[in-house]
Amino acid sequence: MWNRSQLGMLHNLYEVHNVSKILYRISTLPYLAGYEVIGVFMKNWDLTDEKGQCTLAEDAEDAYNVCKKLSIPFKEVSFVKEYWNDVFLNFIKEYQTGWTPNPDVLCNKRIKFKAFFEHCQDKIGFDAVATGHYAKTSFGEELETFDASKGVRLLKSFDQLKDQTFFLSQIPQDALQFTMFPVGGMTKNIVKEIANSAGLSKISQKKESTGICFVGKRHFQDFIADYILPNPGPFVHIETKEVLAQHQGIHNWTIGQRCLIGGEKVRHFVAEKDPTTNSIFVAPGTDHPSLYRSTFFTDRPHWIHSWPRDLIETQMTTVKFRFQHTKPLIDAVLTLTGNNQLIVSLVQPTRALTPGQYAVFYKGEECLGSARIIKLGPSEYHMNYKSFITI
Repeated sequence: MWNRSQLGMLHNLYEVHNVSKILYRISTLPYLAGYEVIGVFMKNWDLTDEKGQCTLAEDAEDAYNVCKKLSIPFKEVSFVKEYWNDVFLNFIKEYQTGWTPNPDVLCNKRIKFKAFFEHCQDKIGFDAVATGHYAKTSFGEELETFDASKGVRLLKSFDQLKDQTFFLSQIPQDALQFTMFPVGGMTKNIVKEIANSAGLSKISQKKESTGICFVGKRHFQDFIADYILPNPGPFVHIETKEVLAQHQGIHNWTIGQRCLIGGEKVRHFVAEKDPTTNSIFVAPGTDHPSLYRSTFFTDRPHWIHSWPRDLIETQMTTVKFRFQHTKPLIDAVLTLTGNNQLIVSLVQPTRALTPGQYAVFYKGEECLGSARIIKLGPSEYHMNYKSFITI
């Protein structure tokens, strides 16, 4: 049982990221009586390099004002260098190779739950971290069932529409054990009501952030042009192999995306990319069979709690899968390869599977972990399916 004596409650109980969302919530919980709560705001991007629109300065001010209203100390820490080296440079490198990375998952893994976590642990001396992610853990909202010997499991949030376990699927076990998710058991509306009742209506009325902060409001192709030089190549028809037009680089396009090809009556979508020839193969129609696949390969998976037992014993296990956090979960079979990578077989063909993205795995309410997609299996078109798929 997680009790006060184990926590060392007299100092530095909670270091809070995304404080404007959750500070009032955690400051009013009964079990926090007598605890010291500190709001910590992370700066991960250098505004002097930002040509677009980023709300970082405004967010920091909002966090400061929330702390001031609640009489909670406010700290701001910078991980600009770490973010640049460990997230952003990787982001650019993978786009150059034709992949489509997910910087949000990598940021949680390398910055929020590593660099930030270690900073609070070593420099501030915290007992636990609370964040505004919509998620839960097996240790409970108050870490009341904490047991390091058993390990902690990451669970879906009560609000399934807001669930953010997808983005936490690479979180380290040692950080998750000391992490609390105060809003994980609430809906978004309840969170807003709490903020309003605390006189924080300005915060509750803020628009939710979407997309990648460092891109801002710019079109992605305009943003990426600041970091990757044009590398022209052909748009090739997936069936006829006819060259339809030229593009300015495979880094500008992702699988499943509509291509703007002049003079074509039918809309075309990216089906495949070939970095060796710098070619983009496009398919006519949004449901063309070349956009659907049933198998793919991953790198070595990250299991948040432990390896699934049946995967160890039989080299196979059944899970639920998604590679985009807004998409429905679908059934999948994982097969372990000799180098501890995975072959993922889906029960139904899925549109626009994309190398570089994370395949996230679930069983029931638990997020087991994830692995990056590194290679795609044959499409339904190449498997000789001639008719379009009806969803």
